[in-house]
Amino acid sequence: MKNQGISQKLTRLALCATVFITAAACDRDDNQVPNDGNAAILLVIDEDSIDNGNPPNNFSATDVNDQIADLGLRLPLQYFRDNIGKTIDLYTGQVGDEGWFAIKTIPNTWKSAGPFDNGALNYLAAGPGLGAPVPDDDREVLLDKIPNVTPLRATGLTMLIGKAVLAVVYDSDVSINYSPLQGNLMGGNLGLVAFEVLNVQKRSDGSSSSLPRVTIRILGVEDVRDRQIALFSNAPVPQSSSEPFDINPPGTVPDAVLVPAP
Repeated sequence: MKNQGISQKLTRLALCATVFITAAACDRDDNQVPNDGNAAILLVIDEDSIDNGNPPNNFSATDVNDQIADLGLRLPLQYFRDNIGKTIDLYTGQVGDEGWFAIKTIPNTWKSAGPFDNGALNYLAAGPGLGAPVPDDDREVLLDKIPNVTPLRATGLTMLIGKAVLAVVYDSDVSINYSPLQGNLMGGNLGLVAFEVLNVQKRSDGSSSSLPRVTIRILGVEDVRDRQIALFSNAPVPQSSSEPFDINPPGTVPDAVLVPAP
């Protein structure tokens, strides 16, 4: 039995290596989020925040992997890979057309998809049905109607200050339905980004519905992917595509409650 356990562990670590997840992260106890502030919040970011030609950065196509965008692409975005430690600003979309989203629920289908027994790792690895090229058909079968994909407006964004983020970046809009709240996570990806949120400010250069400007410090995807992956469990839930009209970062917000991503 002892040898069997060792064999299973070695097999799991080998799988981790194939998707660039380190042994430490793969073999970690995911039963609780550490209280040392070292967890990474799993988010989704779409073209309304990161895309080539978008202000305020006007990234080139190669900066954001646009020339290699594909289903299940999980490489770091080139600009973020080459500028670790740099502080930049990102816009975050508009009310009803947000650019940042919290994944608050990991479906059981993600957990059983493989190659791991953790649904968040399977999504980050673009496992079967989550973007993997094999099998050739049904590559996105597990990415539609995902419950509780939550658009982040000013209050939710402000709750991220001081937190590390690991985000899958999409090459198009993330579509959201309300009542019940669901997200469609199908579509091509630009890859992964990692950063720490430093500040959230109301935009003075946008439209009346523009969401805040967020200042981030770029982190290394490989380093952040080694951390505990957490869900932003108390991200504020909008009632509709227009309510609440939450564009002004409040002076005080609740602490973000992080739970282990199962």
